[in-house]
Formats: sequence, structure tokens, C-alpha cells
Amino acid sequence: MEGIIILVAVAIVVIIMVLKGFIIIQQAETLVVERLGKYHRTLHSGVNILWPFFDKPRRIYWRYVTQDVTGKKIVRKYEVEKIDLRETVYDFPSQNVITKDNVTITIDALLYFQITDPVKAVYEISNLPDAIEKLTQTTLRNVIGDLDLDQTLTSRDTINSKLRAILDEASDKWGVKINRVELQDIAPPPDIKDAMEKQMRAERDRRATILEAEGQKKSAILLAEGQKESEIARAEGEKRSAILIAEGQAEARLKVAEAEAQAIKKITETIKESQGDPASYLLAVKYIEAFKEMVSGKNNKVIYVPYEATGVISSVGMIKDLFKSNQ
Repeated sequence: MEGIIILVAVAIVVIIMVLKGFIIIQQAETLVVERLGKYHRTLHSGVNILWPFFDKPRRIYWRYVTQDVTGKKIVRKYEVEKIDLRETVYDFPSQNVITKDNVTITIDALLYFQITDPVKAVYEISNLPDAIEKLTQTTLRNVIGDLDLDQTLTSRDTINSKLRAILDEASDKWGVKINRVELQDIAPPPDIKDAMEKQMRAERDRRATILEAEGQKKSAILLAEGQKESEIARAEGEKRSAILIAEGQAEARLKVAEAEAQAIKKITETIKESQGDPASYLLAVKYIEAFKEMVSGKNNKVIYVPYEATGVISSVGMIKDLFKSNQ
């Protein structure tokens, strides 16, 4: 009877040890196992078997961020057995840093990292979350200390790249890969912020004034060019009009001259047929026209008649005889 009890007890102990020796590792997790206090192996995802009392998981510090009932972030640190191999985000609390031009600013930073070597993460550093946080803070102070305020506010990508390169190189010994570093917020002091806002407002006003002046300048130039083109077009039109008028007058004079020439020719032929003197006829016509102009005015008075008037009278008589012969 005692032998049965002992066998049952042994069987129960064996079952408990076997059950305790089974351990399940989830995907993207791992576990570092020590045997008798010395590193033995690293367990991967799936079902694994340990020797109870001989094999023991090595614990590691890990950082968790939670919120209380008021929504305030609370950072808690625990010792855990399983190591998360996924990319982890560390949201560090705000810290004050001093720029190259001695301006104190507040910066919130985010760090994205991933454990690539669990053994180094366990044995090369005693508290990995604290080490990463302090390394990030000191590196951020050094990087910002080499930049003035304006460069800090406008060079976030440069700052992120420098931080990532420095942190990745320093944390490689810990088996950690720094993927990204992001600056969430950069807050200068209130007085500096007010001065920057005034400067930005003055700069915007200056740009607006410059743009308005440039617009007025361009408008004046375009207006002057338009007036110039208008004057040129008007002058060209007047020139063309004057040319056409001159050509019309010249052509009219030619027509008149041709008509007079034809009239004189016909009169000359007629006078010759009547055996008269054409020159006397033309002279008589001119005398009559001149005499008509002399006496056509209201206050004109004829006080002298030249002796050639007798010739004019004889010419007039000849014109009379000419008309009679034509009848």
C-alpha cells in the first residue's frame, strides 16, 4: 500500500514537472533561458520544453505607458520574462534644452526602436528602458546645443536624422536598432514666442508691401507701354491719313489741271477757227476774274484802272464775237 502511494506521488510530481516544463512563446516574442545561472539558449515562438529547477527564464525590465482616470500618462516599469521583438514606441516626457544662442526650449520626443539581439539586451545593459531614455535625452541636448533657435525650429528632419544616427550607433552594443526619432513639439519660452510672432507679422507686412509695390510698378509699366503703343498707333493712323489726303489732293489737282488743259485746248481750237488770239482771250479771262475779286468785297473801292483795261475790253469784245459766231 505504501508503495502505491509513493508511485502515485512520484507520478504526480513527474506530471507537474512535465507540465511546468512546457512553455508557449507567442509570435514576435522570445525568451532567454539560463541553466544553473548561466546562459543556455534563446527560445523562439511555439512550444518549448524546459527542465524545471534547472532551466530558468532571465527577466528583463520593460516600460509600459498607461493612463489614469484623468487621462494623464503614467509610465510603469516591470520585470518580464518574454521579450517583445516588435517595434516599440517610447514617448519620453518633455525636457528642457538650451540652444546655441542660449534660449531654453521644451521638447517632446518620440523614439521607435526594436530589439534585434535579445541576449545583448539582457546581458549588456541592466535597465534597457532607462538606458535608452537617458541616452536619448543627453544626445538631444548635444544636438540642440549646436543649433540656434531658428535652425532648431526649421530643421526637424536634420535633427531627427542626427539623433537616429547617434542613438543607433550607441545602442548597437545593447542589441537594439533605433529606427526613427521624431520631435513631437518644440516650445520656446512665452517671451521668445511673442517676439517671434511679432517678427513673423512684420515680415508678412514687409512682404505684402513689397508685393504691392511690385504690382504697382508692373501696372505702371504696362500702362506706359499701352499708352506708348496707343500713341504709335495714333501717329501711324494720322500719318496714313495725311498721306491719303495728300494723295487725294494731288490727284484732284491733276484732274483739275487735266480738265483745265482740255478746256484751254478746246477754247484755243475754237478761237483759232474764228481767227482770234488765244493769248488775248486767256488774259481777258484772268483780268475779269481778278477784277471780280477786287470789287466783290463790301468796302472795296476801285480808284484806279490801268491802261491795259482797253486791251481787256477788246478781249471781252472778242469773247462776245466768239459766242455770237458759235451761235
